[in-house]
Amino acid sequence: MESVRVAALQYCIRPVASFDEFALQVRSLVAAAVDYRCRLIVFPEYFTTQLLTLGHLDLPIDRQIRALADHHEAYLELMSGLAREHGAYIVGGTIPVRGDDDAVYNDATVFDPRGRHAVQGKLHMTRFEKEEWRVSPRSELVVFETDLGRLAVAICYDVEFPEIVRAAAREGVRTLVVPSCTDDRRGFLRVRLCAHARAVENNLYVVHACTVGSLPMVPAVHLNYGQAAILTPSDYAFPRDGILAEGHPNEESMVIGDLDMEAIERSRSFGSVLPLEDSRRTADLLHQPPRLVTL
Repeated sequence: MESVRVAALQYCIRPVASFDEFALQVRSLVAAAVDYRCRLIVFPEYFTTQLLTLGHLDLPIDRQIRALADHHEAYLELMSGLAREHGAYIVGGTIPVRGDDDAVYNDATVFDPRGRHAVQGKLHMTRFEKEEWRVSPRSELVVFETDLGRLAVAICYDVEFPEIVRAAAREGVRTLVVPSCTDDRRGFLRVRLCAHARAVENNLYVVHACTVGSLPMVPAVHLNYGQAAILTPSDYAFPRDGILAEGHPNEESMVIGDLDMEAIERSRSFGSVLPLEDSRRTADLLHQPPRLVTL
């Protein structure tokens, strides 16, 4: 596979009056991406919070999140149908999913062109997710084998943990998808800077999709700051600043770019530096504690 065209959505969350209105926005974006011949379309984390505006906004936020999970089946049907209709891979952002004993998880679902799907759950909870929303972490890293090559998903905060992405890269992942939802510039930059670091240190592409817009009536997502981007390693085969494409901050848009998979393979073997290969020495060093020197 020489080149893969991808779309990272800078998705505007806004109040909706019905699930059909939400679905219309989603369908329109997928259709537009397919018109641009994108084969992979990435939605951001918690873009489904639009659906909270259909419920009882006077409920505590942890109960609202559990009510949002009630839309999970309709969400699966919508996304699966779109992937099948357009013959595209869709990373469907995230939606809360119910577990046992009132637990709820923040899951990203990957849909293939036949409408089949598999899940990467979020592995690390931010403070508001853990303390206010009472969302629980998943415990398994997934590598997705696709016609576009192997890809992995690091949901927002998860990309700030380098060992997760390094483990995926060692399994042949060449594309990392990062769906995120951040309310201010500092939070956004934590994700963006770490995402770019993961691209550099693992010789892979990062497709970063973000939320923009606002839901003033919903706590914790009443503001959003985002700038979707497609990020690359830093070497001669790639753009000078390691940014293949990016949007304008906080504007509803779609970021599109072509991923040259052969360039990734060459950089992993013949690049100016070989951080993924050389990291094996780091792994050996970590098997012993550092030596303490007193000065």
